[in-house]
Amino acid sequence: MTTGVCWLDGRIQPLAGARVPVLDHGLLYGDGVFEGIRFYFGRPFLLGDHLERLRRSARAIALACPWSDDELARIVGEVVAAFGEPEGYIRLVVTRGEGPLGIDPAPCTTPRLIVIAARLEMVNHAHRQTGVCLVTAATRRLPPDGLDPRIKSLNYLNHILARIEANAAGADEAVLLNTRGQVAEGTADNLFIVRSGSLLTPPVTDGALEGITRRLVMELAEEEGIPVREQSLGPWDLHTAEECFLTGTGAELVPVREIDGRPLPACPGPLYRRCNEAFRTFIQRECGGSRP
Repeated sequence: MTTGVCWLDGRIQPLAGARVPVLDHGLLYGDGVFEGIRFYFGRPFLLGDHLERLRRSARAIALACPWSDDELARIVGEVVAAFGEPEGYIRLVVTRGEGPLGIDPAPCTTPRLIVIAARLEMVNHAHRQTGVCLVTAATRRLPPDGLDPRIKSLNYLNHILARIEANAAGADEAVLLNTRGQVAEGTADNLFIVRSGSLLTPPVTDGALEGITRRLVMELAEEEGIPVREQSLGPWDLHTAEECFLTGTGAELVPVREIDGRPLPACPGPLYRRCNEAFRTFIQRECGGSRP
């Protein structure tokens, strides 16, 4: 069982003992939003950016989020301190709260806040050195007119189905295409490829989440003098890429060695190495030093 701590209904408790009522609409219907946040050296990383995205997601689904940023930051800090380790992962969840059976959210008058701190290893150390294998999933990314990809909601079922495909194929991760056959993202991460010395990543309009790590990597790449742009990509672009890597709060930066059975020329490639080094340097600058 995963060890960790959880802030739930106003108190911090061991994760193993935390319980959500069965009538919470976050459980019953996936009615809620969340953020994943890393902490390094005991300090939450890019917390302000994550809280801003959380509020946008909540507004998009008409979900009240009555806690101020200061309150949320204080609770996150208390949970990190209670966890007691210098590095880890925070899951901040806001659900619609409890209500009667039925999808109508109107009877749910009190939203519920859950803040979890635990370890998270999406990719093991060996794969960070040698790279991961991707497959293109048959499961498609939900279109914006169904569920806008900018909403980080509790409903991840289509991503889970794509991950099941990856597991069945013996791959480490799946790539989701949109309904037009263009690359959207991975099941829990954004995607970059390298072509002719430039970094390319799918635009949000193609179904990519507005990833905070994705945006940071784009900014750091520009500082490094690496050309970077958003561009629609198809499977051909993945199969003929010079390099490919994944980005995400949980994943951080992960090199890719193979896509749909096609080995990439470089893994880890030179642009990945430069971006990853810049990313680690940024973490050290923002969070480094002794624990608070």
